[in-house]
Amino acid sequence: MSKTNNSPTRWWPLQAIALLTIGFLLFVTLSESESRQAIVMKSIGIASFASILSLIWLLALSRLPWRIRIGVAAGLIIIGAGVGSAFKYEGVSGDLIPIFRWRWHQTEMQIALSESTQGDLSLPSNFISYSQFLGPNRNTTVSDISLNPDWESSPPQLLWKQPIGEAWSGFVTSGNRAFTQEQDGPLEKVVCYDLLSGKRLWENELTARYDNPLGGIGPRATPTIDENRLYTMGATGELQCLELTTGNPIWSSNVLQTHNAPLPDWGMSSSPLIHENLVIVNVGGSDGKSLVAYDKQSGDFIWGGGNDQAHWSSPIFHEIAGSKQILIFNRDGLYAHNVNTGAILWEHPWTKSTSYPRVAIPVLIPGDRIIMSSGYGAGAAMLKISPSNGGKQSVEEIWTSLHLKSKFNNFVFKDGYIYGLDDGMFTCIDIETGRRAWKKGRYGHGQLILVNDLLLLTAENGDIMLFDPTPEEPRVLGTFKALEGKSWNPPALVGPYLLVRNHLEAACYRIPLLDKVN
Repeated sequence: MSKTNNSPTRWWPLQAIALLTIGFLLFVTLSESESRQAIVMKSIGIASFASILSLIWLLALSRLPWRIRIGVAAGLIIIGAGVGSAFKYEGVSGDLIPIFRWRWHQTEMQIALSESTQGDLSLPSNFISYSQFLGPNRNTTVSDISLNPDWESSPPQLLWKQPIGEAWSGFVTSGNRAFTQEQDGPLEKVVCYDLLSGKRLWENELTARYDNPLGGIGPRATPTIDENRLYTMGATGELQCLELTTGNPIWSSNVLQTHNAPLPDWGMSSSPLIHENLVIVNVGGSDGKSLVAYDKQSGDFIWGGGNDQAHWSSPIFHEIAGSKQILIFNRDGLYAHNVNTGAILWEHPWTKSTSYPRVAIPVLIPGDRIIMSSGYGAGAAMLKISPSNGGKQSVEEIWTSLHLKSKFNNFVFKDGYIYGLDDGMFTCIDIETGRRAWKKGRYGHGQLILVNDLLLLTAENGDIMLFDPTPEEPRVLGTFKALEGKSWNPPALVGPYLLVRNHLEAACYRIPLLDKVN
């Protein structure tokens, strides 16, 4: 007579797995020292490991009848195959949360086509062009206009919305033309649009493509306009000078090949800086070629300086403690270069989370002071720069703070306070102490522009919000949905025209202004 297995089901291993998983997840998510990205990555790892252990329990330790074990395993395989066929992976959010979409879901590009509209068009006049990354002064600030804070009676109006090639570049403008960079299959493109209609006027293309499962596809840098020329940096290192009116190439150089520099993990994102006769970009080459300068007219190499590996910030010009200098935030720290020779005037090490990106451009505040910040739990610091005494300028670290962790968004200075996104949450910190005044509202890893006393914030989910920011509170004046999908790209504002884009669609809105223009 055969024997049947009457041993009871062994549930305790599964219960132990569940309790340990819950315990580890609580420990990770409640830790104040972890960045949101670290919490997400660790949580995914814990959940994945728990799933593997649960499967081992089911097949080897549960003592369930084999027909049940095989049936459950087969069911999980079928469900997994069904989910895989129903959804497609579309990258990650700024917090590294995977993004999936129904395979049959209408794409943003199709939505953009169906929603495209045109308003009553009028050309902008007497407004300062948004000629480079982060605006006229490369500091996310526009001061020649005043926004109407009453969006209820005067709401923003959509002029056009349409598909666009993938990229994390922003727009720049000159007159009634807007320029950006895009990816189109194997081609990297620089495209000129009519600002008020969205019509393509010209495009320049070269064979180059950058693609990363986490970082996405296409160019990262934003073009720079100087007189009748347009300067661009491609994701694979192609620095170009183009005719502004036609897009015809004047000169180009692959700076990575020229200076024997490696392609950074997330692609090249150094938006070209024009200073006098130079175009300056961050390359990360060795032998004194970390930051390099070219003659903006001819493309001839002029100087190089530094040896640090490039990260994803862009250079900026400042006069600090009586010295004209170019600042660049790289892997190992913040460096100041002489504008004429590239020699390093001073440096400040930034050893926090060295394997994670440095993106935000440091902000200069009164008193020869600088605030720098990076994400992934690194935080912020204030530096005081003093004049040189026959050698390098001296640097003093005044304070450090974990209350501002700028991942790849920039921040602004206003009336003694810094406003920015701290790991995705809108925050305000006192520049004298680094202490937090408030932290309210999770808007993800978006971008912002300070427009005189008001602040436009583009959230990661595509919302546009208007704030009256004060040290007491961030008062919301208005909000509207501008884009669908993940929106990391920096916006551009010229006069009343707000240009926004992400990796799939672009739009232009007319934002109401006060009659008085500064």
